[in-house]
Amino acid sequence: MNEGRKEIIQVIIVLVGFIFLVKLFTIQVLSNKYADLANSNAVLPQVEYPFRGLIKDRNGKLIVYNTPEYDIDVILSEVKNFDSTRFCDVFQISREELRKKFKEMKARKEYSRFKPTLFIDQLSNEDFARVQDHLDEFTGFYIQARTTRSYTVPSLANALGYVSEISKNRLEKDKSGIYKQGDYIGQSGIEAFYEEQLRGKRGMRFKLRNVKGIEKGSFNNGAYDTLSVPGQDLITGIDLDLQRYAEYLMNGKAGSIVAIEPSSGEILSLVSGPTYDPNLLSGKNYSSNFVQISTDSLKPLFNRPLMAQYRPGSIFKIAQAMTALQEGVITPETRIRCDRSIINCHGPHSNEDLRGAIANSCNPYFHGVLRRMLNKGKVNDPFKDTRIGLEEWDKHIKSFGFGSRLGIDLPNEKGGLVPSPALYDRLYGGRPWKFSNIYSIAIGEGENLVVPIQMANFAATIANRGFYYIPHLVKGIGKDGKPMAKYSEKHYTTIDPQYFEVAVDAMQAVVDGGTATYRAKLKDIVVCGKTGTVQNKPLPDHAVFIAFAPRDNPKIAISVYVEDAGAGGRAAASIASLMIEKYLLGQTNRPMIEEYVLKGKFLN
Repeated sequence: MNEGRKEIIQVIIVLVGFIFLVKLFTIQVLSNKYADLANSNAVLPQVEYPFRGLIKDRNGKLIVYNTPEYDIDVILSEVKNFDSTRFCDVFQISREELRKKFKEMKARKEYSRFKPTLFIDQLSNEDFARVQDHLDEFTGFYIQARTTRSYTVPSLANALGYVSEISKNRLEKDKSGIYKQGDYIGQSGIEAFYEEQLRGKRGMRFKLRNVKGIEKGSFNNGAYDTLSVPGQDLITGIDLDLQRYAEYLMNGKAGSIVAIEPSSGEILSLVSGPTYDPNLLSGKNYSSNFVQISTDSLKPLFNRPLMAQYRPGSIFKIAQAMTALQEGVITPETRIRCDRSIINCHGPHSNEDLRGAIANSCNPYFHGVLRRMLNKGKVNDPFKDTRIGLEEWDKHIKSFGFGSRLGIDLPNEKGGLVPSPALYDRLYGGRPWKFSNIYSIAIGEGENLVVPIQMANFAATIANRGFYYIPHLVKGIGKDGKPMAKYSEKHYTTIDPQYFEVAVDAMQAVVDGGTATYRAKLKDIVVCGKTGTVQNKPLPDHAVFIAFAPRDNPKIAISVYVEDAGAGGRAAASIASLMIEKYLLGQTNRPMIEEYVLKGKFLN
């Protein structure tokens, strides 16, 4: 009997000892809570946030830089005799805001009573100067220095994008482990696309404190400190003076301007109208300003050069001409009578050759060209014949960069639409279709959709006589000063270079004596362009113009869309020619054209 009791007692002692060992292992190895409690009074860990990379224009002019701001962190276990009324008075917040901040802090995933936790963020230099002499009144509260984005000029907002605190959803999806709650991240534009290059790498410093919380130097002589690594600077292809002038011209209008250097694909100017001041989405008032901007009925956050999808209008006739020449269904000398009983047209012309048809933007001519392209008589069935022709047409049109994303170094680019047999099969629900059902695509209407960046790239492709570089904003990253490799590759169309000279001749004729003569022609520069008027019923048409200059060794290619502005030879051609003049000559010499654009009365 006694032996049995003795064994039971021994088992109990072993179990109790095992439980103590498990608890001790949990405390010392698996849990940081007690280590944090032991160290928190002596050592204060401070994050050293990196400087985000600068952004400059092609001439080295600074566009985006960093300015200091300050966060207030709190270690809740150290807060003693907290005077909430005095705190609200010093930091100029209400008691309701104070309660909300405590609630939000405790809801953070990484919250610990024994570690610094973000309490108030984004104090400006002025705010910090006001509160710093009072921080000693609130034990447990500490300053954390960091930086925010600032802008030298209120321009380029849609291209630059903005930086803000990483969201909870995005943080949960982040598999890299790089980001923590409270970190800033690029949310759109260049800031988002080049986040990896711009962000840098955070460091950590451990400060030794006495019992009163006063810093006494580095812990263990800085043995555990790590330095932050600044982000890489970006050199863009943007000409800041040209960009500001473009925004000046687009002020009060809806639309876009995209200017490209054909020889490199570097974007010289990218304007979305209406736009906003990028400074509004930086600093303490970010949240309230974002709500105001994002709910604006004019949609200033909508990046039209990349996201607006329009019918291309008459500009598309150049692509039609190149395709037909390549397929051998016409020659530059082919004449097609302007039969307006087939499709409506405009202007005084009748029986033009290809160059004349482009210069006068003849609709019946290109109706006839597409018919020849799609109905070659390869099979006796007109429905199958159209299908075969459209597949060939698709191949050539897509080689210009239409119908898919080009791959610009900005997020949210749209691809537009090049109609295919599969599309018409869906639209007609399996019923047969032929040329007479789809002929509106001949003049850039119907199911065609393009994005402004694609039209600027199209102008650059013609300027290069058959190839393009993917348009890109950043021409140099970091010390190496090189763009991403894909932006140095040539992309060739399926069209022989010889046929592009026909397009160049015709586009010069458009400006010298065609639909854009009055507002696009420049005295000392040969400009090659094409007008477009895009249907927008029941509202007025959109005005469109593409161009490049000079004719030989082109330095700039451009597309301009002005919504609800009528004929392309008015608003769009005027803006494009002023941009060309500004870039190539450094100034504009036609005050009447500039005044016409600024007044914006294009429908009179």
